[in-house]
Amino acid sequence: MLTHEIGRSEFGKAENSGTILSHEEAYGLLNDWVKNDRLKLHMRQVAHLMKSWAKEMEHLNEKEQLKWELAGLLHDADWDQYPAEHCKRIIEELEKRNVDPEVIHAIASHGPRYFGVEPVTKMDKMLYAFDELSGLVHAYSLMRPNGYEGLELKGVIKRFKEKTFAANVSRDDIRDACERAGIALEELIKFIIQHQVGS
Repeated sequence: MLTHEIGRSEFGKAENSGTILSHEEAYGLLNDWVKNDRLKLHMRQVAHLMKSWAKEMEHLNEKEQLKWELAGLLHDADWDQYPAEHCKRIIEELEKRNVDPEVIHAIASHGPRYFGVEPVTKMDKMLYAFDELSGLVHAYSLMRPNGYEGLELKGVIKRFKEKTFAANVSRDDIRDACERAGIALEELIKFIIQHQVGS
């Protein structure tokens, strides 16, 4: 259901390829636009997962890793203050700032059922995959006495199958994202468990 249809599939300008925000600019935008601390944590966690995957699994250079990190960090930047305009507002802001079109496309496609933009690149697909699943794993950690310490795959899978647990997390989107990325759900959960604790 296209609840926040963007209405286009081209973003940014080709001549801005390789242009990203500095760390200070990106976090300045995050802090200006997002006042909800839980949402900020989610965005930082997804950013950390994206950068870690780009480095460890895709073996990308540092500049490419920073592109993946930026997409993760700002993917929900307009949700807190401008929910009716999610993702349009952040897309327009990043276009004004001449950010790499690949970063903007990844943000635009992180919820194809809602925004109507299909994930194409590996960065697109991994942002889509990490977004919902990261939230589910974190929700599970919050109900455990030791948080992430000792958190195991089987526990996450059990919660994943319980529709009433973190009911706002779409299992259909997670399955769809894993299929598009060509990655088993279990593999992605293991990666999140290993990396999210330190983000």
